[in-house]
Amino acid sequence: MGVRRAVEIAQAAINSAKCSVVSNPVPIYTLGPLIHNPQVLKSLAEQGVQILEKCSSIPENSSVIIRAHGVSPEIELALREKGITIIDATCPKVKANQNTVHDLAEKGYRIFLAGEKDHAEIQGIYGYVKGKTTCIIAGNSEEAQMAALQEKEHTNKQDHNPVKTALISQTTISDDEYQAIAQTLKKHFADLEIIDTICKATRDRQDALKELCTKADAIVIAGGKESANTRRLLAIAVDCGKPAWLAEKPEDLPEEAWTLNTIGLCAGASTPDTVIDKIEQALLRDKR
Repeated sequence: MGVRRAVEIAQAAINSAKCSVVSNPVPIYTLGPLIHNPQVLKSLAEQGVQILEKCSSIPENSSVIIRAHGVSPEIELALREKGITIIDATCPKVKANQNTVHDLAEKGYRIFLAGEKDHAEIQGIYGYVKGKTTCIIAGNSEEAQMAALQEKEHTNKQDHNPVKTALISQTTISDDEYQAIAQTLKKHFADLEIIDTICKATRDRQDALKELCTKADAIVIAGGKESANTRRLLAIAVDCGKPAWLAEKPEDLPEEAWTLNTIGLCAGASTPDTVIDKIEQALLRDKR
């Protein structure tokens, strides 16, 4: 839902610019990739949307689309101060997480974020906590264990009063990863509040893939290599003991795929239906 919404918002902005009676329409930019799918980004680029990685690179008085992953309040403020028109395509699920951590920070919670520290979504959420309370990012149970020990040692040295602790996750993390992190932290913080913030569509897709793995000889994951949720799907298939490949387009399919009886096809959240259909049709042919 969040991905489709972001693409629809971008397309609406493009169409609006085309219909503008202004002789020099305001250029449209995205701050980072709108979504993690190369075909969609190519289509947007062909329609004039430019990707800029830094807020400082965006010209004054232009328009910028906030990517589905969201941004921090600090970045949003910097854009507004430059007179930039903001078109917010943040996924509603991500926006809800931003509001949740903001509320927790205001209440003085110690917050753990489960996810990839360099991922745009986590960086945006972290920005809603930064400077207000302790916020620690953990990508797996090992990082959670290390962070918990360091936090407890720091707290003991500072002789702080007991504080409430909460755990919130990146919307596309796998349920198994999240539970492993949660159980690790629970050993150190008995009152840990575990907040379920995994997108339902993400969880449903991962569960469906596990079931698919019981029926197929191998798995093809259709999606962009830069997509975190797509890479997680690939990891789940591998963990299920299946040969698995990630394909952004039909040309990425290995020859081995056509030697097997049953292929399972799954797709990342940001993979367009057109790409899935093309890969499916390629697999249904006897050969490329």
